Amino acid sequence: MLRDRLRTSAVLISLVAALLYLDGNYSIVGAEGLWLLPLLLFFSLGSAWDIVSMIRNSAGANDSAYPSTPPRTRVLFLTCLVTLSATVPLLWPLFDAAYPQNCPVGELGWIVVAGIMAIFLGLMAEMRCYEAAGRGALQRVLLSSFVVGYVGLPFALMVSLRSLGDGNWGLAALLTMIAVTKSADAGAYFAGKSFGKRKLIPNLSPGKTWEGLIGGIITATVVAFGCLLWLFPAIANSAAGPVLETSIPGVNQPWLGALLLGPLLAIAGLVGDLAESMIKRDSGAKDSGTWLPGLGGVWDVTDSLIAAVLPAYLCFAAGVGLG
Repeated sequence: MLRDRLRTSAVLISLVAALLYLDGNYSIVGAEGLWLLPLLLFFSLGSAWDIVSMIRNSAGANDSAYPSTPPRTRVLFLTCLVTLSATVPLLWPLFDAAYPQNCPVGELGWIVVAGIMAIFLGLMAEMRCYEAAGRGALQRVLLSSFVVGYVGLPFALMVSLRSLGDGNWGLAALLTMIAVTKSADAGAYFAGKSFGKRKLIPNLSPGKTWEGLIGGIITATVVAFGCLLWLFPAIANSAAGPVLETSIPGVNQPWLGALLLGPLLAIAGLVGDLAESMIKRDSGAKDSGTWLPGLGGVWDVTDSLIAAVLPAYLCFAAGVGLG
């Protein structure tokens, strides 16, 4: 078990490091982040795969008969569509052009467009194969829409987070979001083991405690301060952040940005972790999947990040990291 965990971790770290190096040093100006797409798609589609598998196992369905669960291939296609929607503004620089500033859709608008398209494509797929005797169309559409929205939208926002600012500024923001969120998980675990007495929400996760939550928030705040103080200057160099006409006063200071970013991402990550715990308990699963030997499923890795990306994006868009 430990050997599998170490082997899987080594492979993941190597791939992530290689893609981060390529993205940080060989990106096309204005289209930064394209090197990270294989990684984001792996985690996005892997998470969707795990969730659909849990839904199907809970319903007792198989690949050839799914009276009330969505087809896996359809969900994966729609999740991919939504995840990649954030790359539309990156296509212009590939042809030596700038994305039109007066485009009514904007840059984040393509994610909304893809989300709406995914819902109606799912409806159209059900119309095509609808049989009144079989029923279950509504439940399949609702379940597929949930998975696509829950996984595809946050990962599309991660693409947009990487695209914030110029050069490697967005890369620093993305790495900070990951580091702060995951450090909160580790801090909560060790604090809970050492000092945990009062259960946080025993019905979903008996091991989580209020003391662990406080430890996670403190750890996340310290890591956020370190990232804002040292990681941004090291990675972003002279790259500019997003151009803002207004921002929260003083939030560009590392200490104040950390006090905002740390607690928000720690709590959001906890919500994402508990959401996975609830669905796993509801489906009777111990791990979300088996894609990552020793670590469990892909969703076991991404659960907290899926919930943390929205507050992270809002914080960086509000001026955190601009100091």
